[in-house]
Amino acid sequence: MYGRYAHENSLAYKEDFLKLPLVNIWLQEFRKTLVQKFPSSTFHPKPFTFVPTYDIDIAYSYLHKGLARNFGGFIKAMWASEWARVKERMNVLFGKQPDPFDSYHWLHELHQAQQLKPIYFFLLASQNKAYDKNILPSKHAMKQLVRQHAERYEVAIHPSWQSGDKEELLKEELKALEKISGKKITKSRQHYIRMNLPETYRRLLDTGLTEDYSMGYGSINGFRASYCLPFFWYDLQQEEITKLLIYPFCYMDANSYYEQHYNCDEALKEMEHYFRITKEVNGLLITIWHNHFLGTDKMFRGWRESYITMCQNLNF
Repeated sequence: MYGRYAHENSLAYKEDFLKLPLVNIWLQEFRKTLVQKFPSSTFHPKPFTFVPTYDIDIAYSYLHKGLARNFGGFIKAMWASEWARVKERMNVLFGKQPDPFDSYHWLHELHQAQQLKPIYFFLLASQNKAYDKNILPSKHAMKQLVRQHAERYEVAIHPSWQSGDKEELLKEELKALEKISGKKITKSRQHYIRMNLPETYRRLLDTGLTEDYSMGYGSINGFRASYCLPFFWYDLQQEEITKLLIYPFCYMDANSYYEQHYNCDEALKEMEHYFRITKEVNGLLITIWHNHFLGTDKMFRGWRESYITMCQNLNF
């Protein structure tokens, strides 16, 4: 589904070690054995690090959507008798309450309090299509949002679904992000974790991108590569180590909610598991969140609190 490799076909899933960074565990045991046999041997593993990342697929629920999209939203909600949604949209558009997907200031305060260094991945498709529904990059509000984050944090490209098979579109989106942010962009993560190897990675390299954060599943949480540190992608067909540095992630909010059907408490326990096991092997914990999960939308009530708890429990 969505052009992704099914996790059910992976050895890690079939043999029940998807939730473990097995390679890191093996390396840790190997180092212990070496030290026992050669006491003079010394190793200096890097310390555990947490990097929160955010995919900005839909920057706002109601704001900056234009007359046609908001009118359509009104009609759809009224047809479904979702009167609370109708009222909410009216209140947001008339400035009586904040947009439910607007979690940006709240996140900034959280990052400051916990001394976190996040990465924001922006989807900047020039046209709205079935899977690309963000605010258009030509709009002032979107430009302002990107610039605000580029001034504070690192920003990266979130290639649209449309650019998945069109390198020229990817180049246009990358150019737009660099122009708006005023920064050279080297990082990327595929929208919907849509990957087709080796074509996707080769396309990223041809576009000038050198770091990718898509190594994980869009249907279940876990360690797709059985590894929780960056590594350079090896092109099997070309038999060569490439310059594309891969950053694996192990947790995504959408997987917990939509695919695994976890409630907030279950999701928190899952997050704590990945935090604990990654820290044990001095790994790099990368999580994916979306701004709408951490806003005020009633659909995601409680997820903000779970995320706060996880961040507060991080002890470096």
